[in-house]
Amino acid sequence: MTTADYRIESSQPIAGRFWPQAGSRHFAVSDRALAVSLAAKSFTHDSEIRVVHVPTGEVVFRKPAQRGEPGDEA
Repeated sequence: MTTADYRIESSQPIAGRFWPQAGSRHFAVSDRALAVSLAAKSFTHDSEIRVVHVPTGEVVFRKPAQRGEPGDEA
């Protein structure tokens, strides 16, 4: 059994095509690359998405809060 060394988290529900749990605010994975990829492809409504290395508490990736609705980029 593998341990989940990385946590993708946000203060708002996270959504996205590859997000495994619709409406969840966090998800644990064992691989850093997978965690960063999922976080980068996901979105929230006005909230930052972070990837945290659980054993150390270090934030290894941040996706800033996006204003507006997904797909509204001009």
